[in-house]
Order: sequence, then structure tokens, then C-alpha cells
Amino acid sequence: MRVTPPAAAPSFVPLAVALAAVYLIWGSTYFAIAIGLTGFPPFLMGGLRFVVAASLMFALGRAKAQAWPTPMQWRNTLVMGGLLLVLGNGLVNVAEQQVSSGVAAIAVASMPLWAGVFGWLRGHHPSRGEWLGLCVGFVGVLWLNAGSELRASTQGMIALIAAPIAWAFGSVWGRGRDLPAPFINAGAQMLCGGVLMLLLAALLGERMLAWPALRPTLAVAYLVVFGSIVAFSAYLWLLQHVRPALATSYAYINPPVAVLLGVLFLGEPLDPHALGAMVVILLGVVVITLARAKAS
Repeated sequence: MRVTPPAAAPSFVPLAVALAAVYLIWGSTYFAIAIGLTGFPPFLMGGLRFVVAASLMFALGRAKAQAWPTPMQWRNTLVMGGLLLVLGNGLVNVAEQQVSSGVAAIAVASMPLWAGVFGWLRGHHPSRGEWLGLCVGFVGVLWLNAGSELRASTQGMIALIAAPIAWAFGSVWGRGRDLPAPFINAGAQMLCGGVLMLLLAALLGERMLAWPALRPTLAVAYLVVFGSIVAFSAYLWLLQHVRPALATSYAYINPPVAVLLGVLFLGEPLDPHALGAMVVILLGVVVITLARAKAS
């Protein structure tokens, strides 16, 4: 298998732009998903979102003369599309049918903790500081799942446990794999994930009897352009150019952004239980990041 060599350290401006995209835009996508679900079923919405975004990413890639994926690259993007998009994103869509966008974002904030576990299983042994961060973070995960809205929603609880696990595994699995150039890579993953989501929607019997109203349609358009094309491409770029700890650090910012937007525009209540769990989860993630920075 041909392995992509490590990329040179990126300059400040593209790094800052990429981080801002995953920090702020992805934080707002939980709000957009909640609005989109008022007119679209979860997997059908995700499938349409990613298939449309894939066609635009392929157009950008071809305009830059980027090559089509090889058979091995198609295999890798199929695996990553299934993990990151079908499970990582699709299960968030499912969960937000029953829980608030803020609680969904808080649960997904546990993703770097799972990434640390999968990194350990691949031979990257955690330091004592990282073990401390993992333990603190998982206390927050248990706290969140022991109360708040998740206690009353078994489906939401299962979906929000599985989603960050799948995203973390896909992120760790894809590190150093043979993947296409950035725009084609993003398009291939979105196409694979989008088609799988549409097939899953058909199997689950998801239907739309009429085209949704303007508000959910605009929300899905926002998810296509900003959540998928801009932020997802930035995330893939980060995975290939910086340490996984920095690439996944968006998890610090997304929950507060999502909670704030939910409170201001959706009227979601400020649940003290969920906010306390968020603080503990993010504390664990910060401890892990600081321990890795000290080690490096």
C-alpha cells in the first residue's frame, strides 16, 4: 500500500482559516441540522446534503486538475465516508430528532477522548497526563448520559454514544492512508457517504410527500455549502497537515457555539446538568491536549 508522506508544517494564515472553519462553522451546524429536520428525515437529509456537496467538490477538484481516485483511494474514501458521515454525522441527525442541538454537540465533544483510545490501540501509548484527561473526560460522558435529555431518550443516547466513536475511529484510521488530492478526497468521501445514507434512508422507509418549506431548505443549503464544502474540506486538510490533537481541537469550541445558538434562536433551555457535563468533558480534552503538547 502506498502511504502518503507527511506534509510540511503549514503557514499561519491557512492554519488559522482552517481552524476557524471547523471551530465556528461546525459549531453552527447543530443549529442548522435542528432546523433542517423540521422538513427532512435524518438520513435522507444527510444523503442529499453530501451528494450535492460531492458534485461541487469534484468540480472544484477537476478545475484544479486534481486526479480521480485510484481503486485503493476509492476503498479508503468509502471506509472514511461510512465512518465519518454515515455514522458520525447521520447518527447526530437521528439524535437531534429527540434531543436539543446543544446536548448533541456536548455529547460529540467526547470525540477526542475516543480518538485517544484508538490512538492507544494503534500503539501510541498515552502518558500519565493523557490517562488523567481520558478519565476526567469519560466521567463527563457518564454524567451526561446519566441525566439530562438523554435519560429520557434511549435512541438519542445510543446515537450520541456511537457517533463520536465512529468519527474518532475514522479520523485515526485515515491518518497516513493513500487518499486523493484534497478537493477530490472530500468529494469522494461525501459521494460514498451520501450514497450510503440515501440507501439507508430507502431501507428505513424515509419519504418526503412534498418539498419542505423555505426555512429547512435554506438550512440544508447552509449545511451543503458551509458545513460540508468549507468546514469538512478544512478538517480533511488539517488531518493531513497537523497533529490529530490539533485537528480535533474543534471539539472545545463547537459545544459552546451550539448551545449559545440553540438558546438564542431555538429557545432551548440551559440545562445545568448538561452544562456541567460539558465542562467536565472539555476539561478532560484540554488535559489530554496539554499532555500531548508537553510530550512533543
